[in-house]
Amino acid sequence: MIKTLTGKIDFAESLRGQSATFILSMSNTKTANIEGITQAGIPGMLHLTPTLDAEFLCTGEVRSLENIATTPKGVPTPALITRAVHLLHPFGTVELLNLGIEVTPKVDYFTCHDMEISGSDSIDTGANIDALTVFQKGLAFGQSYTPKNDYVILGESVPSGTTTALATALALGYACEDKFSSSFKNAPHTIKKEVVESALKNIDPADDLFTILSKVSDNMLIFNAGFILGANDKNTPIVLAGGTQMACVLLVVNRILEAMEGEIDATKISLCTTKWVAEDPHSDIQGLLEMLSFPVNSYYTNFDFSLTAHPALKLYDEGEAKEGVGAGGALMYGVLNGLTKEEITRKVESFLG
Repeated sequence: MIKTLTGKIDFAESLRGQSATFILSMSNTKTANIEGITQAGIPGMLHLTPTLDAEFLCTGEVRSLENIATTPKGVPTPALITRAVHLLHPFGTVELLNLGIEVTPKVDYFTCHDMEISGSDSIDTGANIDALTVFQKGLAFGQSYTPKNDYVILGESVPSGTTTALATALALGYACEDKFSSSFKNAPHTIKKEVVESALKNIDPADDLFTILSKVSDNMLIFNAGFILGANDKNTPIVLAGGTQMACVLLVVNRILEAMEGEIDATKISLCTTKWVAEDPHSDIQGLLEMLSFPVNSYYTNFDFSLTAHPALKLYDEGEAKEGVGAGGALMYGVLNGLTKEEITRKVESFLG
C-alpha cells in the first residue's frame, strides 16, 4: 500500500512497527487573505485554519470555532485523516510548533514550542520576514530537540502555503512553474500567477539568499529548512509529511547548502505525501524532488476514499484538497502499523456523523 516516488522502499520499511513523534508546524501568511487564492479553511477566517487543525488533531474537538473547518465546497480538513490514524494507532507523542499564528490553539498537556515568530505579510507586497533569524531558530531547535520516540513525522498547516512555496522555489531559481499543487481541483492559476509575479518583482538581482526568502517565502519553509539541517547530525529519521510545500522545504535546504558549500546526510530524511498529490495531473512532486542535489527517499500511500459514500469525502478523490496536517505521513505510519484502508475510512466517517 506504500508506493515509492524516489529512492527505495527500504527507508519506509525500516520504520515498520516503530513509534513516532508527530510535530505540526503552524504558520499564518497574509497571502491567504487574497480573495480566491486558497480554500484551506473558512473564508474570512483562514488565519484560524492551523489553530483548528491543531485543536482537532490533539483533542478531537475544535475550540476556537463551532465546527470543523471545511472549504467553501464542503471539503473537511485533512486533519480528520491524521486524527483517525492517531486514534487507531496512536503516535507516541504529538507536539506543536508555533511559527507565527494569530490564535494559539486551546489545548492543555500538549507541548507547543513557541518560536516567538510573527506571522508573515502577503508576498505580493513583500512577506517582511527576518528570514535569517527564522532559519537560525529552526537550526537551533533542530540541534537541541530530542524526540521521545523512534522517529519524527513533521507536518504543516499553512493556508495559502502552496502559493508561497511556488514563489519561493521560483525566486531561488528552480524551473517549477507547473509543479506545485493546490487545495483546489481547478487551481486559481490566474490569481496565483499574478500574486507570484508581483512577489518576484520585489526581488533585486543583488539580493542574497536570505533577503530573497525574507521577501517571498513563509516561516514554515524557512524554519523547517533550519530544523532539518540542525537535526542532521543526529540519528533520528525525519519524515516530511506533506506535498509540494514540504518538497519546497527541501529545495530551500538545497540552496542553503549550495550557498554555504555544505553537505547533508539525506539517508535519515524522507518525504511522504498522499495519493492525491502524487497522482495529481496538475502538479509534479516527483519532479520537484528530482531537482535536489542530494537523493531523498519519498513515498505515498495508495489510500483514497473509494470505500466511502460520504459526499464530503468523495471530493478528495475528485481532486478537491489533497494534503495537509501531515496526512500523507500519518497514512504511511498507519500502514506501517497494520491499519487498513477500511479502518481509516470508517474512523474518518465517524467524525462527520
